[in-house]
Amino acid sequence: MAEQRRVLVVDDEPDLLYAIKLYLEDEGFIVFTALNGYEALELLKDRLPDVVVLDVMMPEMDGFEVLKQIRQVSTVPVIMLTAKGEEADKVRGLGLGADDYVTKPFSQRELLSRIQAVIRRAEMPRSLPKTQIQIDEHLTVDFARGEVYRDGTKVSLTPTEYRLLYHLVSNPGRVLTNEALLVRVWGREYREEDHYVRLYISYLRQKIEPDPAHPRYIQTEKGLGYRFIDYRQTPVSS
Repeated sequence: MAEQRRVLVVDDEPDLLYAIKLYLEDEGFIVFTALNGYEALELLKDRLPDVVVLDVMMPEMDGFEVLKQIRQVSTVPVIMLTAKGEEADKVRGLGLGADDYVTKPFSQRELLSRIQAVIRRAEMPRSLPKTQIQIDEHLTVDFARGEVYRDGTKVSLTPTEYRLLYHLVSNPGRVLTNEALLVRVWGREYREEDHYVRLYISYLRQKIEPDPAHPRYIQTEKGLGYRFIDYRQTPVSS
């Protein structure tokens, strides 16, 4: 029998918490609930969930602050619950390290699908080449250690950013469409979520490009997708 996955759900609406708990338990999950951020952070330490479902709008400590504190100690997948139409909340949450978001009101089935998807991504086997690639004299990607260095300094990437960079670097000079990147990095459920690719390309550029406004490594192919520089043809300074 497969190990049961543990979900921590954080929301200040008791009725919603109860409904989600019942549904997910019926689907085979072990579910813990918290009515505020302080409870959530304690449960995170004590129960070690496989995924966190976190509401943005909560009193005292909102979901963004909880997410910041989670990311200081854990890479556990986090799904944010946002209000309808609050695009800024979605962008901010993803920028702080959330893995996904679900807009209220939502169906239980939609939430279940997103939970299954982020757990699957987190548990994806790392069939990465055990090698170090020097893109040029400034940028090095070490697949053996799962690390990236810019001018000798380690760059901190989220798991999603690293997966995206991996697929780009593994296809030097080749255009990868938005759909291809969505399927490879996020999963087939996300084939229509083009904004995920745009956001995370922007995050990567901020971290690895000398001038993010004029990217050297990650090129935009208008109307098609993105292409990583063909470092195989790039001379590296000794």
